[in-house]
Amino acid sequence: MSLSFIKCRWFSFALVLGCSVCLSLNTTVAAEQEDKPTRQNWGHIIIKGAYPEGPQMPGLFGDVTESLARVTARLEKAADDKSLSGVILHLKGTSIGWAKLNELREAIFKVRKKNKKVYAWIESGKTKDYLIASACDKIVMPESATLILLGLRAEVSFYKNLFDMLDVKPDILRVGEYKSAAEPYTRTEMSKPFREEMGAMLDDYFRQILTIISKARGLSDEKVEAAINGGPYMAAEAKKLGLIDHLAYEDQIPKLITGDKSKTEVRVIKKYAKKRLDNDFSGIAGLIKLMDLFSGIDSSQRMGSGPRVAVIYATGAIMSGSSSQGGLMGVKVLGSDTFIKAVEKAAKDDKVKAIVLRVDSPGGSALASDLMWRSLEKADKPIVVSMGDVAASGGYYISMGADRIFAEPGTLTGSIGVVGGKLAVDGLFKKIGITTSVISRGKNSGAFSPLTGFTESERTAVSALMYSIYKQFTEKAATGRKMEYTALEKLARGRVYTGAMALKIGLVDQLGTLDEAIEHARKLGKIKDGEKFEKLILPRPTSPFEQIFGSMDAQSKQSQQISKMLNLLSPELSQQIQKLDLINLLSREKTLTIMPFDIRVN
Repeated sequence: MSLSFIKCRWFSFALVLGCSVCLSLNTTVAAEQEDKPTRQNWGHIIIKGAYPEGPQMPGLFGDVTESLARVTARLEKAADDKSLSGVILHLKGTSIGWAKLNELREAIFKVRKKNKKVYAWIESGKTKDYLIASACDKIVMPESATLILLGLRAEVSFYKNLFDMLDVKPDILRVGEYKSAAEPYTRTEMSKPFREEMGAMLDDYFRQILTIISKARGLSDEKVEAAINGGPYMAAEAKKLGLIDHLAYEDQIPKLITGDKSKTEVRVIKKYAKKRLDNDFSGIAGLIKLMDLFSGIDSSQRMGSGPRVAVIYATGAIMSGSSSQGGLMGVKVLGSDTFIKAVEKAAKDDKVKAIVLRVDSPGGSALASDLMWRSLEKADKPIVVSMGDVAASGGYYISMGADRIFAEPGTLTGSIGVVGGKLAVDGLFKKIGITTSVISRGKNSGAFSPLTGFTESERTAVSALMYSIYKQFTEKAATGRKMEYTALEKLARGRVYTGAMALKIGLVDQLGTLDEAIEHARKLGKIKDGEKFEKLILPRPTSPFEQIFGSMDAQSKQSQQISKMLNLLSPELSQQIQKLDLINLLSREKTLTIMPFDIRVN
């Protein structure tokens, strides 16, 4: 008994001693671990430029221009990257529309939903940059920066006085009291309906700005509006008003993330997930790769054998023929032939279960718009429309037959109306010494002559033609939207709406991003939940041969040089000439369904 007791005591002593040693060792290891610095990885992405819609073919040494789809894909990769703790967005000045703004904000929210922090560092702080930054957890600016948050301003230039000086006579007809495309060429100021329309849209955009900032910054609408009315601000003043969080240079952000006393190391991964081209062209495989590249074939986009959703991009001014970068100022043209071929390719592909049409177009040719609409009607597959910055007039025409229309809150849409006419230059010709002799047969033979305005007979005939086109447009829109004709026509008349306004009146079905439209198309195409599917991007982008060497057309080369020079000298003058250039490109069309203006926010 006594022996047993001694044994037990000895065992207890050994056990206590062992535990003490273990505790000592564990304490030592824990101390060493505390002393050892930990590391966080943060992705770094620069946000700048215009972010064009649609596929952008890579050049020989990487992306020529980063598209909207590419930059949002980088953010989505960051959201799913388990090695990342967060993202630093370096905002260097954007020139994007309201839809692209919303797409970028939603991509940022996807990162944050995965419990990753997002810091915005604003180098050049204008309204759109700030609205993007407001989607982030923290906003940082250097003390030398200025936040230019000034609200909205619509400036519409009118050319009537210039035409009077040149003795050019605009003779332009329209259908729809709000179809104001002719006003800049026939008036010296806005008409009452035009001003009313513009005011309503600015009210809605301003409401969106107040809502975005107040929700993001925890400020009342009244305080946000007061801050806008008091701008611009130096960064320190913006911080006092609660518009930003920190004053710091970009290299100081890691300390803001971890705190000054933290031993955590922040590793910033520059150009995170930026696409790099595989430029190893050695051997037979490399030669094939190089040939694909110059032929406009992106080998990284080769499709598998599974189900697909076709995403067709409709971007630019609508015209007959092929898509191009045309005109003096390089106005982007959406050609009906190119578009129809893309639709037919998707329609004939048995693996394509649904089509998503991404529209970013102010319209253009009435005829081309109708031909494009018809190609979608014949596709015999579920069609979902995703509206980008602009889907108005002809851009709405090609959208209206879809099974469902998604718009972004700031999309410009509607403008269901028709405009047509000409600039009569006979007076200008006479001023510069050019005279013209005319021989005609037929009462209305001069209806589309560029020399003189319409005669009464010609005006009557062309007006009747335009009313027929307008009725066709509105009837098809009423059928597509499943509305009574009279109800739809009251919403038409050339009036333009934001996406948020269009939702309330039934011109679109839902507010949402391109990804949400694709998800809806997946369901309509009966692709099962969780089943992998691929996106077939159409139409195929132009080859890098054109991107690197430019057009072989000498006139096109000269136009590109003039465009770059004017943009460097005066961006404002460049924009004015671009508007005239668009009218010049469309002058070959007899009737137009085109939006009369665009809205930009600094």
